Amino acid sequence: MHAHRAALLIFWLSASVVAGASIADNPHAGATHEMSMEQAVKLVEREYRARVVKAETQKSGPHTTYVLKLLNDSGKVWTVHVDALSGAVH
Repeated sequence: MHAHRAALLIFWLSASVVAGASIADNPHAGATHEMSMEQAVKLVEREYRARVVKAETQKSGPHTTYVLKLLNDSGKVWTVHVDALSGAVH
């Protein structure tokens, strides 16, 4: 009986880890969950090959947008907006 419970526990834990990894790796997975500021920063730094030097959260009712200021190696500075729900970058 204990072996059966242990097997179920291991299965449940492994399924939870896999599900959590897919949401963290793909911000669009689970469309009802907002991405975190940390996920938005990683997404933008990877996409633009630049460093986020300033980050702010803007809320409009239930809608969240991250405003991120970027700096690249050549000194260019620009701002992007990330929709927390869809992950869309503007």
